[in-house]
Amino acid sequence: QEQLMESGGGSVQAGGSLKLSCAVFGYTFSNRCGMAWYRQAPGKEREFVSSIDRFRSATYTDSVQGRFTISLANGDRTLYLEMNNLNTDDTAVYYCAADGNYDGRCGRKVTPTIWGQGTQVTVSS
Repeated sequence: QEQLMESGGGSVQAGGSLKLSCAVFGYTFSNRCGMAWYRQAPGKEREFVSSIDRFRSATYTDSVQGRFTISLANGDRTLYLEMNNLNTDDTAVYYCAADGNYDGRCGRKVTPTIWGQGTQVTVSS
């Protein structure tokens, strides 16, 4: 069974840093289409934050470019999101996601079909 489990959320002051982790179970990155981080702030829709595709190319939404870094480690069993210079607009529940399609059926973008339960990030001024 494919499962994703986030950790590392918490409360931090503006300008601080956090590193989110996503433990990957039953999902083999090497023959799939990619993984991503999304977030959902109170009263807002879930939005894309960052993705890493099957070529290990990273993409970021404009608001986090230069501050956040997505990476894979531990034999592709852990997806990270390192977040620096956080601001109050970064407050949200952060979700780890995976594209369930197999290589050969990948779209132009990483399309999440598998989701974690989310981890809260709160940035105070």
